[in-house]
Amino acid sequence: MPFSLLCRSAVCRALAITLLACSSFALGQEPAAPESEGSPSPEAAHDATEMLQRMVDSSTGLVEFPAGTFTISKPIVVDLSALGYRGIRGANGATRLIMIGAGPAIRVAGDHQGTANPESVEEHTWERERFPVISGLEILGRHPEADGIELVRTMKCTVQNVLVRQCRYGIHLVERNRNFLLADSHIYQCTDTGVFLDDCNLHQVNIIGNHISYNQRAGIRQWNGDVHNIQITGNDIEYNAGSEESSGEIVLEAPETLVSEYTIVSNTIQARPEHAGANIRILGSDAKTPHAARAITIASNVIGSRTKNIEIEHASRTAITGNTIYGGVELSVHLKHCQNFVISGNVIGTRPSMYESHSQYRDGLLLQGCADSSLTGNVINGMWSGSEEDGGGVTLRDCRYLRISNCQILDSKFRGIDLMNAVGCVISDNTIANRDPSNVLPAIAVSGSGRGNLVQGNLVVSAAPEPVLVPEGMATVTGNTIQKVEE
Repeated sequence: MPFSLLCRSAVCRALAITLLACSSFALGQEPAAPESEGSPSPEAAHDATEMLQRMVDSSTGLVEFPAGTFTISKPIVVDLSALGYRGIRGANGATRLIMIGAGPAIRVAGDHQGTANPESVEEHTWERERFPVISGLEILGRHPEADGIELVRTMKCTVQNVLVRQCRYGIHLVERNRNFLLADSHIYQCTDTGVFLDDCNLHQVNIIGNHISYNQRAGIRQWNGDVHNIQITGNDIEYNAGSEESSGEIVLEAPETLVSEYTIVSNTIQARPEHAGANIRILGSDAKTPHAARAITIASNVIGSRTKNIEIEHASRTAITGNTIYGGVELSVHLKHCQNFVISGNVIGTRPSMYESHSQYRDGLLLQGCADSSLTGNVINGMWSGSEEDGGGVTLRDCRYLRISNCQILDSKFRGIDLMNAVGCVISDNTIANRDPSNVLPAIAVSGSGRGNLVQGNLVVSAAPEPVLVPEGMATVTGNTIQKVEE
């Protein structure tokens, strides 16, 4: 080994020994919160910030934080441009950093100016900055503005096997990042957001196999930015609630920019019925409707128990397929001003239910101002949305050229399908069965100023005097099979 590297390695070993000697707390002991505002906390007397920073700065590449609990008051900065390659590894979960100051416990900063295209990546990125890895440690927040890990202009950063809890933001991506990977980690009980894509130029992100739960505003959140190609797969994302702001398990908001190319697949995404917001909330810009949110797939997830399960506005080219969706206090699926979407192959409904409190869930699908889309092959059971006056299990308002076909829409409390002011919509080859003899509302209702609609080939089971209620001139009604429900 060259003498210079040998010296640096010896410095790191000496620093690690010193760090162990000044470890604030015995391993496994829960640190106390600060006693009161303005008074010194017990952690502050054992500030290891300078020592940890010296370990990072003097390392030859891999920085190994030893087992123990270490208090820091300022960010540990990994300046890749100045230092070259760095990785931070804790002792396989036996290392804890307590952040008692504002800002991130660990900030990884590079100088990547390009995209993921190899032609745009400058030589210094490959030779000094690429692929920083953080693993094997816990970060515990003890300040209202303490964050976990912040990434700035990184390329191929990987965060794995970490626990971040009681911070403001667990993982915070800012400015520009490419090819970020978060895997096998626990992002827990943050006061705002677990994984925050904060007005960031960001492409090619994989979020795989994590627990992201009990964060007050969102589990995963995008706010504005130029964000594309995000894979959220195989995670448990639950109980993210408590904020008065827009909240949910996954919240994607871009009032000034766009939401693009998200794959949300094979996750458990659920909360509790008292939690306001939506399990998945995607809000595009109304100035760019309907293309403000685009190219989104929500597939093969279990989604349940919140005010709304899926809420999407101003989106196009969206597929909602193969999900199990239950426990929508107000609605199961709510789409506004969307087009070119498919809702197919889902099982939607709470009833029949194992819960005694199932009456708090209304469930239902509401599509408002949507166009050029299809609902096909869904099992939609026991929807309570709507009222005696209007609405039903599937409600369309001011929609154009939507097709509802080959669905099982069973035992809605009010109407099965209710269309108002619809143009060119098709209701075809469904089973729409309201089997409660006390429900005398039509199974299919068309009203308002609609025209050019088609209702054909459905099996309709109803006790209503007019199971299919369509005023003259609003739709062609043909080939439906009507079965009466007897007392």
